[in-house]
Amino acid sequence: MRDLMRRDGCTDARQIGGAGDNGANVLATDPMGRTWAIQCKHRKAGDRGSAVGTPDLQRVDGCARQLYGADVVPVVTNGRFSARCAPLAAQLHMHLADRRTLATWSSGGRPLWELLPKVPQPRKGR
Repeated sequence: MRDLMRRDGCTDARQIGGAGDNGANVLATDPMGRTWAIQCKHRKAGDRGSAVGTPDLQRVDGCARQLYGADVVPVVTNGRFSARCAPLAAQLHMHLADRRTLATWSSGGRPLWELLPKVPQPRKGR
């Protein structure tokens, strides 16, 4: 994720954690000045394995904005999300990127902020 964000112009992208990472694996600032706190959820069996669930989103939401000042909080997985994740993500103003979005992003065609719906505008003064 860090390398993809760097490829897309986030020169400060850095990996900050793994297990116990307080809601973010990668922090970055995009070329428009938005701060991103990306949580990665790897699934050994990909989309055939267990789905990322709402408890994962709740943990991320409880930390990413408060600890890192994130404007954009995506959860990215090589798997899938449970059916309850999309409505909760919308309520929490979070973004979900499943394996298909991840494949499109990693193919190099477009940066993540062009693939996710309703990414916030940069804050004034940035």
